[in-house]
Formats: sequence, structure tokens, C-alpha cells
Amino acid sequence: MFQDESRFGRINEPTACWAPAGIRPVVGHQLIREYTYAYGAVSPLDGQSVFLILPVMTAEAMTIFLAEVARRHKHEYILMIYDGAPCHSEMALSIPDNMTTETLPAHCPELNPTEHIWDEVREKFFPNLVFDSMTAVERKLIEAILFLERSPKVVQSITGFKWIVDVLRRSNR
Repeated sequence: MFQDESRFGRINEPTACWAPAGIRPVVGHQLIREYTYAYGAVSPLDGQSVFLILPVMTAEAMTIFLAEVARRHKHEYILMIYDGAPCHSEMALSIPDNMTTETLPAHCPELNPTEHIWDEVREKFFPNLVFDSMTAVERKLIEAILFLERSPKVVQSITGFKWIVDVLRRSNR
């Protein structure tokens, strides 16, 4: 599985949207600095995914997330691949017994297919929205991650980079 986390909040960036010819759409914009974090782990081979919303990005929060992934996949052994964020230090984490971790090379976010999940969430669930509270942000985020957890084919289509799938298929032989 590949893991990543992303920040979601009340700051929004207006994006292009469709409108009838001759109509200029009005899109709200706000700069309220309140955030929460979505943690996600995906399997590009079969599209299985696990997500959690946690209030911070710390080693403690990452440990909680890894424990949840391990609990949901208790009968599997997981290779968890993640970036080198400071909160991912193996010294600071408690790695579950059914999991091994591996860090991606520094400054290579393009190697982590989970980055594309966050693009999808922002594009499909958060375009041009203004939220009146963090509760509203979290509700929308829950809608997005539940959709992804229930849609392995969508997750697989977003994260199933050819080089990853080829390596995983060869290793399962």
C-alpha cells in the first residue's frame, strides 16, 4: 500500500467551471486558516483503500492511522510505502506487527500514487466551495473518502500506475 496525507480546510482556490455562454460564474473565495488532515493508504493493484480524518499531522496521528490500516487488514502482511515527512520517522512511529514500512526517495511525490487521490478529492468534491465551519469541511471530506473506500475500481484507475502494477503482479507469482 502507498500512504500519504493531505490538508483540507477553509482556504479555497477558485478553479475553472462550466457556465452558459455569456454568463460569468460567481465563485466564493475565503482565506480562513483552519485545517484538518486526511490520511490515506491505497493498494494500486486491487484498489483497496483506508482513510482517516485526524486533526493534526504528527507521529502520534500517523501511528493511529497505521494501527487502523493494520486492524482493517489483520489477515494480511502490508508493505506500507510513504514519503519522508518528519512525522514518518520510524523512530517516532509504532509500526504494527503485520506491517513493514519503506520510505520513498526524497523530493519525489510523483512516485506516490496517493497524491493523485487528493487531486481527485479536490476536483470532484471540493471545487469552488466555501465552508462556513470545519464541521462542514469534515462532512464533505467524509463523503469523499467513503466514496473512495467503496469504489475500489475508481481508486485502482487513479493509482494503478503501470510500473507499480507490473512489479506487484510479478512479485505475486
